[in-house]
Amino acid sequence: MQARAEARYVRVSPRKARLVVNLIRGRKVGEAIAILQHTKKRVAPIVEKVLRSAIANAEHLNPDVDVDELVVSAAYVNDGPRLKRVRAAAMGRAHRYQRRMAHIAVTVSTPGTDANEEE
Repeated sequence: MQARAEARYVRVSPRKARLVVNLIRGRKVGEAIAILQHTKKRVAPIVEKVLRSAIANAEHLNPDVDVDELVVSAAYVNDGPRLKRVRAAAMGRAHRYQRRMAHIAVTVSTPGTDANEEE
């Protein structure tokens, strides 16, 4: 059994979010939440919220599921759209820069369930 949750258009660089998501992939849910609560990154509370949402989705799909046995089977971060901005530069010039966004997805499943299989 699998359940999935996703946070879209999160205002954080995908590269920075991947550092946090890589910490929890393949771990048990309780251990993953503990890791996220002790991670000093700005995106950690957002990833924790997505993980808790995936757990709630699993409970909704199957009320008999044992939450302590759930595993983070897949967790990944994709690029979102970029906001193009202009910053004033010297001598009347302007430099463009991009404010990046990310889509964070977390899938939890019971042990023995393949993350790639569809139900």
